[in-house]
Amino acid sequence: MPLPTEYATFPRRESRSRFVADRFAPYLRGSVLDVGCFEAPLRDILKDGSYTGVDIAGRPDIELDLESVERLPFDDGSFDTVICVEVLEHLDNLHAMFDELVRVASRDIIISLPNCWNTARRRLEKGRGKIAHLGLPVERPVNRHKWFFNTAEARDFVRAKADEQGVVIEELFTTEKPRSAILRGLRKLRYPGERYQNLFTHTIWVRLRKPESGLSEAGRASSTP
Repeated sequence: MPLPTEYATFPRRESRSRFVADRFAPYLRGSVLDVGCFEAPLRDILKDGSYTGVDIAGRPDIELDLESVERLPFDDGSFDTVICVEVLEHLDNLHAMFDELVRVASRDIIISLPNCWNTARRRLEKGRGKIAHLGLPVERPVNRHKWFFNTAEARDFVRAKADEQGVVIEELFTTEKPRSAILRGLRKLRYPGERYQNLFTHTIWVRLRKPESGLSEAGRASSTP
């Protein structure tokens, strides 16, 4: 079954950070860890609580190569909320880092993953062009993608990992570029069900919560997709 969709576009990194700050504002008021922060735009956007950014480049508070560590340098439950936006697909150790995000959070974990099929769709149809982060440049890029997956695969991965880690999926949705209702309708007729989201959504988002953070059993049941 297709996931709920919200309409947004992120022409710049700052646009995505602003979306995160606005969309998840209630969960960003305590201590926040931003894993893969790069230039850390959220540091200036968030007004409540404390912010810590980690990355190998940019303007992190802690410089860290996420692929070279087995554990994040923090104790269990060190941060109220842990954010990891458009980062895991760049890491060979994606699965282990997902577990680390859960470990160092005391309450919420917010993760986004790209729909790589959407990025590649038009270039594959045309038979020309380059796919950002997924091609074969002469010089090895620092930020190349290590995984190529679609929305359905990302959805299934998140659900399986949440079950494995014993955390609750509070929100699971996609974002898509704003288009006319007529165009969306025609596309859905041609590509029914999850095929549409695999081709046209650009990001999948999940907010996880640790059960010990106080959510009732009824709340868990009502919020699970």
